[in-house]
Formats: sequence, C-alpha cells, structure tokens
Amino acid sequence: MKLTGGYYKWQVLAVFLLVLGMGAVTAEDPYRFFDWNVTYGDIYPLGVRQQGILINGQFPGPDIYSVTNNNLIINVHNSLPEPFLLTWNGIQQRKNSFVDGVQGTTCRIPPGKNFTYILQVKDQIGSFFYFPSLAFHKAAGGFGGIRILSRPMIPVPFDDPAGDYTVLIGDWYKANHTSLKAILDRGHRLYFPDGILINGRGPNGSSFTVEQGKTYRLRISNVGLQNTLNFRIQGHKMKLVEVEGTHTMQTTYSSLDVHVGQSYSVLVTADQPARDYYIAVSTRFTSKVLTSPALLRYANSGRPVSGPVPGGPTTEIDWSLNQARTIRTNLTASGPRPNPQGSYHYGLINITRTIKLVSSAGLINGKQRYGVNSVSFVPADTPLKLADYFNIGGVFTVGSIPDGPTARKMYLDTSVMGVDYRAFVEVVFENHEDIVQSWHLNGYAFWVVGMNGGQWTPARRNEYNLRDAISRCTTQVYPKSWTAIYIALDNVGMWNMRTEYWARQYLGEQFYLRVYTPSKSLRDEYPIPKNALFCGRARGKSTRPV
Repeated sequence: MKLTGGYYKWQVLAVFLLVLGMGAVTAEDPYRFFDWNVTYGDIYPLGVRQQGILINGQFPGPDIYSVTNNNLIINVHNSLPEPFLLTWNGIQQRKNSFVDGVQGTTCRIPPGKNFTYILQVKDQIGSFFYFPSLAFHKAAGGFGGIRILSRPMIPVPFDDPAGDYTVLIGDWYKANHTSLKAILDRGHRLYFPDGILINGRGPNGSSFTVEQGKTYRLRISNVGLQNTLNFRIQGHKMKLVEVEGTHTMQTTYSSLDVHVGQSYSVLVTADQPARDYYIAVSTRFTSKVLTSPALLRYANSGRPVSGPVPGGPTTEIDWSLNQARTIRTNLTASGPRPNPQGSYHYGLINITRTIKLVSSAGLINGKQRYGVNSVSFVPADTPLKLADYFNIGGVFTVGSIPDGPTARKMYLDTSVMGVDYRAFVEVVFENHEDIVQSWHLNGYAFWVVGMNGGQWTPARRNEYNLRDAISRCTTQVYPKSWTAIYIALDNVGMWNMRTEYWARQYLGEQFYLRVYTPSKSLRDEYPIPKNALFCGRARGKSTRPV
C-alpha cells in the first residue's frame, strides 16, 4: 500500500487505535492497510470506449491478499461525482453489519470524501470478491478479487500451488452504466449483454503463464450482471478444491458452471505438450451463446494455440444440476480452524422455522419491477441498520415481507424479515420462471442441502443431503425448480438477501434479514464504528464515546 501524506498516516493511526478500543480484534491478529482512490476512466474491454470505474487507476481493481483473522483497513477515497459504496461478497463481517457496504447498512460515501472500512476476516478462508453496490456501478467495474489464506499452522488438503491466479469472469455491456441505469429507471428490461470479460478484457485479451509439470490454483469468480458462465481449458482437467470458503471433495471436471456471484477454486496441472491452449468462457441457458477465449500459455511454448475454441454445454439444465450435486464438503479437511469441517453436524439440528421465498416479475405503476413474496424492495432514506441502532421510527417495519408466497399482487415496500439470533432456519427458494436465479446472503455461509425440479413440498426433505452439503454464500435456483438451504443464525445484524441478477436486484428483488437479540453484549454484536458516516434521519447522531 502507498500512504499519501502525513495527514493520512495520522488518520490510519487514529483508526487503528479506535479499532483496538472497540474490542473487535485481538492483539495477535495482524493488520493490512489499503489506500484506494476511486475514479472514472476510459476503458475499452470490448473495443469501444466506455466510462469505467477504476481503483488506483486499475480495471479490474487490485486483489486483496489476506490470512484468516487479518484486520483489513481499507481507506476508500470517492473521487466520483456521485455517492459510492463497496461491498465484500462473502466476507461475513462477524458482529459488524455496519460496514457491510450496502445501502441498507452503510451510509454512502459522498463525492470528494473518504471512508475507512474496518473489516476482519474472522474465521474465514477462501476465494471471494468485492464490487460497487450502489446505482448500477457494477456495470462499470470497481470489482476485484479477495483471497483469504489459511494460517500457517492450519493444514490445507493440497500442496502449495506453483502459482495462484485470480480469474474474474462476467457478462458485459458496451453501453455506459449510466445508460443501462436509465433504461431500468424508465421501467424497461435490459437487453442481452454484448460480450464476456476475463479479468477486464474481451476475447483473446487475457493470458495466464504456467510452467510444464507444475500445478496452479485458479480462483474463478463470476462478477457479471446476470448470466451463468461455463469455464473450461482446452486439453486440461480442473480439480475443484474450494468453494466460497469451504474445502471441497476434490472432484475433477472438464468444465465448470459458475453462476453469477459465485466463486470457485480449482487446481490445474500443466501436464500437456508445451504450447498455448484456449481458456473458454461462455454463457449458459441462453438462446444466443456468447463465448470469450483467453490463453493458457506454457512458459516454454514453441507453438501458438491451435484448433477451434473448445465448446461447452449450452442449455442443458440436468447437466448443470447433476454437476452441482457433486460439489460437496470435504469433512476431514480443516477449514479456518484446526478442527475438521465435518465437526459441525448441521443435519442433526432441529429446524426452528421454514421460510419459502418465491421471486416474481411484473409491472407496478406501469414500470418493470421484481420482487420476493410479492414485495418489491425500495430503499429507505436512512440505512436500516442505523435506524435500528438509534431506534429511529418510520424507516422500516420488521415483518414487512411474509415467510412465504402470497396471492397478493406485487407491491412496493422496504422489506425486512425478522429472525431470532441463534435460530436454525430452513430457507426454500422457488423459481417459477424460465431463467436461472442466483441468490446471495451477506454475513453468512449456508448449507445447500437440496435442489431439484418442480415445486418444493415437505416431502422433498427426504432428498436432502444432511451429511456433506457444500457450505457457501451464493446458490443457484434452476428454472421451474427449487433449492433449499440451512442457516445457523449466529451473526447479529442487518443482512442483505438478494438476487445476483443485478437488474432484478436494482428493481426490487431483495430484502433484509434482521438477525436480532435484545442483548447489548459485545459478545453478540460490536458497537457502531467510531468513524461511521451518518445520513438521512440518522444525520446528527453520534457514535459511542471512546
């Protein structure tokens, strides 16, 4: 990190002392400091000039390297002409939803101002990413990879790779994000994307160099806006080893479906003759198939890439569903702690509540909207977490979204569902539409215990995997299908539950889960950060005394 000026050094020191004062971390947990300037800049990923969001002049943004329990001090300078926020996909913000970086938890960073995120990657390992959460900024960039390595004393179930690559894939539009937002604001749907980017570059724009005989880790994240993408490497197999913080059974695949918002780690061995090979990424479940190639380049290669770009699956849902069922937790491997991942027997815990979530699309006041259980989310004028913390009335109502679908027509509301701290809930996503949905919950990892076609009934519990289901933070729901997850509600706060289909999220397909306890103990939730921003009806409030 580059520190810019004595003032900033004192600012970081002040934040450091405040963090120690809040009791959120222990003295042995190291700190990593980042100083980011967010600007607009010209980018040309698909060959035409666009207005991109750059972080320290980079598109995509810089990777965050960390180790379990590290404290990340990320000072974000907003040099855009409008408010800005970053959110941290998969980082659980244990006991600290104040810094989650979405509109329901954190005040927006005003133009020309800065805000220092104080995050701890408590008891986490794995591959994640960050991205802008406001407006339609995600369509302009501002995203980057996050990797959390295991502590040195914790065994990892595979040898150290020769290299470790971040691979950010996603569908992309040639239009500026402001034009896309304007289409949505007028009440229309977006058209089909124009292409696919791999690490911010279009077809044949990215390459990854390997040495023959060595094994490499690829951390693949779908940072796109709506489409499932299939990832494959010509002539090479991929061994899956980690999914969003969980070490997996080490199954080998020739191609892998990565749904929007998801992250996978694979090992690839350079065991083929020395030449260049295609990496191919293509859309799934679309009538028009977009494909973007990149190169896997052997360091001693004497031959260029040859042959056609390898084809992949296109519209086959059963193929993807069957692959998803093979992704399971490695029960004997350690996670962020020395004890095996299988030590927590989620399948033996009694369910305290069942929540069924059904997405929908329709018109409200003549404009396209999307919703959950008939409620289309509209943001409040004050972050919900601040309103809750300061007991500001009239901002939201707990229970403004029902536990299940209703026959009511879709309507607008600031939807918040209340759940009890330490409850163990079953959530069933039902998808009655013809598209693949992708659902994410901030602040948590959950067990994906089942998925299948048709409608869910209680009898479907007989199909659940109650032994080694994958634990992750983003799951797919196939067309005309259901997916069931279990969540241990052990993280107090206000947490965003949303579709990762970003236009639908923007137009209302999201809500907030208020995980509540009447206790005010630091054991359950940290106080509001001393450097918190205040806005809306919380303007003029003050943080706690040091």
